[in-house]
Amino acid sequence: MRVLHLDLDAFFASVEQRDKPSLRGRPVIVGGLGPRGVVSTASYEARTYGVRSAMSMSEARSRCPHAAYLAGRFAVYRVVSSIVMATLREVSPVVEPLSLDEAFVDLGAGAGPGGADGVRSAAAVRELASALRARIHERTAVTASVGVASSKLMAKIASERAKPDGLVVIEPGTELDVLHPLPVRAVPGVGPATAARLTRLGVKTVGDLARIAEADLVDLLGEAHGRSLHRLSLAQDDRKVNAERESKSVSVEDTFDRDLTDPALLAALVARLAEKVTGRLVRAGLSGRTITLKTRLHDFTTLSRSATLPAPTDDVRAVSRVAVRLLEEIDTAGGVRLLGVGVSGLSDWVQDDLFSAGPPVDSAADGQGAPSPSSGPSGADDLDGPAGAVEELLHERHRWVAGMDVVHDEHGAGWVWGSGRGRVTVRFETAGTPPGPVRTFAADDPA
Repeated sequence: MRVLHLDLDAFFASVEQRDKPSLRGRPVIVGGLGPRGVVSTASYEARTYGVRSAMSMSEARSRCPHAAYLAGRFAVYRVVSSIVMATLREVSPVVEPLSLDEAFVDLGAGAGPGGADGVRSAAAVRELASALRARIHERTAVTASVGVASSKLMAKIASERAKPDGLVVIEPGTELDVLHPLPVRAVPGVGPATAARLTRLGVKTVGDLARIAEADLVDLLGEAHGRSLHRLSLAQDDRKVNAERESKSVSVEDTFDRDLTDPALLAALVARLAEKVTGRLVRAGLSGRTITLKTRLHDFTTLSRSATLPAPTDDVRAVSRVAVRLLEEIDTAGGVRLLGVGVSGLSDWVQDDLFSAGPPVDSAADGQGAPSPSSGPSGADDLDGPAGAVEELLHERHRWVAGMDVVHDEHGAGWVWGSGRGRVTVRFETAGTPPGPVRTFAADDPA
């Protein structure tokens, strides 16, 4: 089986550079812009300064103060991603998206080179992959790194070696030559804790791992984990590309610039997150049974509470009511820095009368116990009081966000360069124009 792995290069930042000519060739960092924000994507220009995904935005600013810091435009990213995934399906019907910017493709299921009806030579596969990369760039103006190999493991490693904007084909029979010199962290399932335990055995590379007897790995790491790592260290990976891979959950979370303590405001924010989650469910034609609330407190303690309904729902009232009830089980007096609402146990059907069917039948708090009955707000309909405070909070944070698209009556299309003190600065340019002029306006300017 020939497996292709595609990873779009610095995806969010690349799309921003595509659409903003003045940012091409400059460091661009996309993520949360508040004091508690984290980096989602850094352009390769920013990475030379040590900026990486998941780094705190404050550290990124200290390392690369001259970068463009943008909040991101996820609707645009989803459109680009859909074009890429459709292009992959022209090569093979079996495509397994992992995220907006990453996917596996089973070339053995296609009719072209490397497929059941095609030539299986490395040269033919390389030609197919090169044409695929060119087609994606032509249609989206973003670049992709592609790896092709005999398994998911090796295809992923090949695409990592291809970064940025490259292609690597690992021919059958050469897998161990590529795999064994790599750090042991290159093997899926070897995280920091496992790597530390392996280091005590003198394991630094994948080759070192392969020399450990399977029985010893099982003793050290357990039956499933030990056997899996032993197989992967020998490049034995029989995982299939799964076109039917489904999302296990849908969730939304938000980090606040300051700790929030007002119970009514927190409940209203939970209801707003529930609205966003159910909106995504409806658009995807899904419903779910288990509602989970994630809360990160002022001291970084993260708590989860969940409740399971008798049948799947996509009703905002049902999800909101359960999520708000779960919030009441948490002591938020010290302040909350993050809230999240998720729905799992997904299905493609909904029980229409679920909302009137009664309370959840199963619930858990951090895996133990059950929430007690609620005497406070029971859903979105009960949250009119603090709605104004929610809108004020959102207005304060999201009215003019760096990177967002705007249109001016006289100057036309542009994007927000920055804002503050009642003013907003806009650079007027688009993907099809040269770098444009910068103008500053009053934030309440109707134009």
